[in-house]
This record gives sequence, C-alpha cells and structure tokens, in this order.
Amino acid sequence: MRLNRATKIVATLGPASSDREVLKQMLLAGVDVVRLNFSHGVAEDHRQRANLIRSLSKEIDREIAIMADLQGPKIRVGKFLNGKIQLEQGHEFILDADCKMGDEQRVGLDYKDLPKDVHPGDLLLLNDGLIVLKVQKVVGVCIHTLVEMGGELSNNKGINRAGGGLTAPALTEKDKQDLVTAIEMDVDYIAISFPKNAADMQYARSLANEAAKPLNKEIRLIAKIERAEAIMPGVLEGIIDASDGIMVARGDLAVEVGNAAVPALQKRMILLANKQDKFVITATQMMESMINSPIPTRAEVSDVANAVLDGTDAVMLSAETAAGQYPIKTVEQMAAICLEAEKSQQVSLDADFLDQTFTRIDQSIALGALFTSFHLKVKAIAALTESGSTVLWMSRHKIDIPIFALTQQVKTQRALSMYRNVIPLRLEISSNRDVALHQVEHLLCSKGVVQSGDMVTLTIGEPMGQPGGTNTLKIIKVK
Repeated sequence: MRLNRATKIVATLGPASSDREVLKQMLLAGVDVVRLNFSHGVAEDHRQRANLIRSLSKEIDREIAIMADLQGPKIRVGKFLNGKIQLEQGHEFILDADCKMGDEQRVGLDYKDLPKDVHPGDLLLLNDGLIVLKVQKVVGVCIHTLVEMGGELSNNKGINRAGGGLTAPALTEKDKQDLVTAIEMDVDYIAISFPKNAADMQYARSLANEAAKPLNKEIRLIAKIERAEAIMPGVLEGIIDASDGIMVARGDLAVEVGNAAVPALQKRMILLANKQDKFVITATQMMESMINSPIPTRAEVSDVANAVLDGTDAVMLSAETAAGQYPIKTVEQMAAICLEAEKSQQVSLDADFLDQTFTRIDQSIALGALFTSFHLKVKAIAALTESGSTVLWMSRHKIDIPIFALTQQVKTQRALSMYRNVIPLRLEISSNRDVALHQVEHLLCSKGVVQSGDMVTLTIGEPMGQPGGTNTLKIIKVK
C-alpha cells in the first residue's frame, strides 16, 4: 500500500493508456486520479475508460478518482484544403468567419464572433503561440492580419489573443451535453475550461446541480485557470471561492499572459487556493519530453519538484500518458520526483497557524489535531469522516504525518484521492464509539501503519454518522 507520497498524480487517458494491463501498471505505479479529456473522442470512449477504471480499482483494492475535463470554448481555425499551409513572415493572411475551406490566403473560424472581439493592433497567437498575427483591420466577418511570426499552420489549431479579452462563453453547447454525460458516468470531478469569473463557475454549478439532482449525485467542480481575465486581483479569489478546486492550466494561460509570467502566477494560485481551503492541480507539459523519451529532462524534474514545494495537491500528466511511448515509466518518474521533493520540505506548522481564524467546531478540531500531532510526533492522524471536510482542512498545511481519511462513503473515498497527504480508506464504522475506535486501531495495524505503543490522533463526530459533525479529538495509544 502506498503511504509515503503526499503529492497526488493525475494522468490523462488516451490511446497509449487504454489497454487494461498498461492502465493497471500505471495505477500501481502511483496514479491517484485519471483524467478523461472530452476534447477528444466520443462519449462511448469515455464510458468504456471509466468502466475500466472502476474495474481495475476493485482489482488493485484502491479507489481511483475520475475527472472529466470539458473542452470549453477553445477558439480554433477551420480546416485547410491540403490539411496545412506555411505562413511566411511579412505576408498578409485573413481569418474569415464565412470561409468553408482554407488556403494560403485565408482560413475559416469555428467561433464566428471573433471579428467582433478584435481590433487593429491586437496580436493573435495561433498554435500555442508558435504563430503570431497582427490585426490590420476588420471588415465584416474578415480579420485582415500581417504575419509577424510564421510557421506551419494545420487544421483546427487554437487561437488566443495576447492579453485575453475574448468573449466566448465558458460553456459551449457541446460542454453542456458532455457535463450531463459525465454526471451520468458518475465521475468524481468535472473540470470547467476557460472560466473568466466566478459567475462562469456558478453557472456551471447550476447546470451540474440540475443534472445531478434526479440521480442523487454530488458534483465537485474544478476551475481551469487559463484566461488572462481570470488572474486579475479579486477575480481569481472569486473563481476559487466558487469552485471546489482549481487547475493551474499553464498552456493557454502562458499564451495569453506570456511564458515569463507563469511561474509567479503558479505560486500565487497555489497559495490562494490553500488559503481558501481549496485543492489545486498543476498541469501542462510537466514531463513533455517523456512523450518520446524514457527519461525526463532536468528542467522537467525541477518543474515537478517546484510545484510540490509550492504546495500543490496534485501534478498532472497530459499527452505524456495519453499518447506517449512510455506512460508507465512517466508515472514512475513523476512519483519518484515527488517523493524526493517532499523529503526536503520544511514543516513550519506553528508559523502557518498564526493567522488562522476558526469559524466552525469541526474546523477547529481539524486544525487542533494537526497542531497536537505535530508536537507529539504521532505516527498517524485518523479522521472518521462522511463528507471529507475535516481532512480537507488538515491537508491545507504541510505536515509530515500521514492523514488517514476513514469513511463509509465510496464517493467520499474517491474524491479524497485528490487531496495532498490524505490516504482515503473505506471502513464500515460502528455507531458505537468504543467499537469504532477498535475498528480504527485494527485497520491501521493491519495496513502496517502503526504497531503496539504508537500514538494516533483521532477525530470523530458524536453522535456518529452526521456530515459536518466532527467535534471530538482523541489521542490513542495502540495496544
């Protein structure tokens, strides 16, 4: 059983990782959450992969969380007659909303309102910023541009505007249908792409709640921070508050704000998410070279390690596991980097607690458990939890003591797979407190976590079995 790695690993599924044995080996290598990318494939592909994940979870006796990642309003060029063209610096090129098939002079747009969003002087960044077009004029549905940085442009490549400001809604009609599909599949998380503000996340939540209510399902939403508007002071805090967690989506964000701005923004986002008691995923090109190489570059090792040291809950693999040649090795390498980085983390719990404001009894118990465990050097923290709130609060602070979330709810168990330093376990908990304490002690002993004489910090709610009812902190010595 994996007990010693605090940072969680999210892996994207695709052609390279849909084989049953390959995926099983990836899970055994350390994947905690799998990502289903709704930008590719059809609903049936995602259903089959979700079913495979659930089947393998039973086989390896460990619940794996599933995240559905909606495509969002990715603004793209249309298709070319020959599949691609070569744009030369200094040449003119037209983005034409009415064009059906592109050529060397013009190409169509999937977002027909783009001509209304741009003005002369704007810089349009295509294919993740590899091609730069400067807007000269807008005539009707045609955007006339001058190529400032050329290159190969092929079908359906993305378009961003430097500095952001495009008005495309956060949820397209495709996203709305995919959201319903993901809820029917019983995924644990849904990632919303390109939200501009808290209102976008609130709208997504209203749609999710409407679809989930008849099915009696609880949906957790992740905001992918990838627009320049989303990082404005006050706006980012609002988005975090309206979400269950965020993803530092460094690809499109870097195109809009510039590569140099992203490292500092990453640190800011992780810090804010932790302060607002929300989890955070760091994503995009973390181990990009391992798509074709069995070992990562030293820069990639540093990138993953720095995200861990920044306090991210999870690090994410995209094309590396979806389409790469070495999906299993990539997970193994990422897990090893996380472990090594965690060894050097400085635990400063007292300093972290100086500005804490306790507003709830269960929150106070959670933070009290951390403080006590840190100073008593207990072997483990065990939280009997229904909703997972107690362990979420605990996981926001760096501590080198593992937090065991013991729950009767399989949905809670899966969801807690995302939280840093939390090991979720299923336990049918007795309503009798003394029996429940014995169950906890027996489970931790059977897993090899503790032995006779070790101390364990326990949080529990009385009366038992009520969400949000944690009100008791105990220190027990294993007999």
